[in-house]
Formats: sequence, structure tokens, C-alpha cells
Amino acid sequence: MNTPTPTDNTRPITFFCAFALKQAVQDLILPAFLKAGGTPVEAVFEPTFRLLTRIESGARPDVMAGITGSLADLVAANILTEPRPAARTGVGVAVAPDAPIPDISTVEAFIAAVTSARSVAYSRSGPSGIYFAGLLERLGIPEQVKARGTIIDSGPTAAALLDGRADIAIHQLSELILVPEAKIVGPLPEAIQEYTDFSTALGSHPSRTAGAAQLRDFLHSPEAVAAYTANRLETA
Repeated sequence: MNTPTPTDNTRPITFFCAFALKQAVQDLILPAFLKAGGTPVEAVFEPTFRLLTRIESGARPDVMAGITGSLADLVAANILTEPRPAARTGVGVAVAPDAPIPDISTVEAFIAAVTSARSVAYSRSGPSGIYFAGLLERLGIPEQVKARGTIIDSGPTAAALLDGRADIAIHQLSELILVPEAKIVGPLPEAIQEYTDFSTALGSHPSRTAGAAQLRDFLHSPEAVAAYTANRLETA
């Protein structure tokens, strides 16, 4: 006989969410979930690696949405249940609001754009920044770009376009839109594109808040799909 999992009905759902999903989740999905009668949610929006650090320190979210490949160890450790694919995003390019649009339609055009830029902003530790640093090596232009690069420790790289630190920003498309003043040029050419996949999972701990399963399901609902699409995310 299966014993029902005890749940805590007195506190909000604790939700750890990757920063790349923030705009879709915070502005559209969570308000729709609450409007539909869902349990209140306490959301933490950070890069997945920072959320993993919180978990390593003992935090136990009721629901998590993070980079798919980063969740496997948490499932093996019985911290999360089996992940369910939700969305993915590619790497894109943005420029300042009044800047001309560079040609990035081919790999050669992209190389010309980043090597002629005064400075290119990219993240230090996020998936797009790690990928871009490796891409520069593969394209044979690391010194030309890195010597004048603007490295962003946290937050949207496109912010560096507004204060003049850089004239091109590289980031996941769903994070470039977090700076609405920036002008998104488009995704990297498909030949050098890199997609990051995101999945959701429930916490495995027995005191998981009631309503967590409903939130997890809502993150895959038609409302959520529309929110992802509106925020430069492709649905799984």
C-alpha cells in the first residue's frame, strides 16, 4: 500500500528557475498560474550553476526549472524527480538602440562583425559565454576579440550596450530581451549555433509544498508555451 507523500500546505511553493527563463516565467507564467488559482510562489531566478550551489548548501526547492544536463546529478541524488523538457534557446547578437545592424547571416559575416567591433560583451560563466569563448577558439579569432572584450560576471550582457562599454553583446536570446532598449540583431548562423535546453522537475523531499505538481504541470501548459515563444524560447 502506497503512503501519500506528506506536503506542507502552509507555505508558498519554493521555485528555483534559471535566469534565461525569467521574463517568460515572472511576467507571464506565474501571474497566469496564480490567476488560475495556483498556490503562491516564492521564485528564485539565477543562473543554473548558482541554483546548484544553493542546493549543494542544503536548499531544497519544491520545483526547479534549469539547464537539462545539470539536473541529472540531482535526480541521482534523489533531490529532484525525473526532468521534463520545457524549452530551449539559442545564442544571439544585440547592438545598441541607435547602432547600425551588422550582417551576421553567415559565419564569415559574423566573424567580420565581432572582429571589427570596438568591444564585444559576453558572460564569464553562463552557458552562452562559455560557448562563445570556445567558439572564438574554433574560429581562430580569440585574441582579436578577447583583448577588447567586456566580460560580464552576472546579469544581461546587453546592459553593456547602454552604458557604452560594448557595441555588440552575445547572450542567449531569451536573456538579450531582458534589456528591452537593446536591438536584437538575431541568432548566430545555424552552422555555429548552440542551443541550451531547459527542463522542469519536482523536488523529491517529503515536505514538498502542496501545489508544486500543479505548478510543474503549468510550466508545460498552453499558456506557458505562448510565454516561451513570446520571449525568444523554443518549446520542447
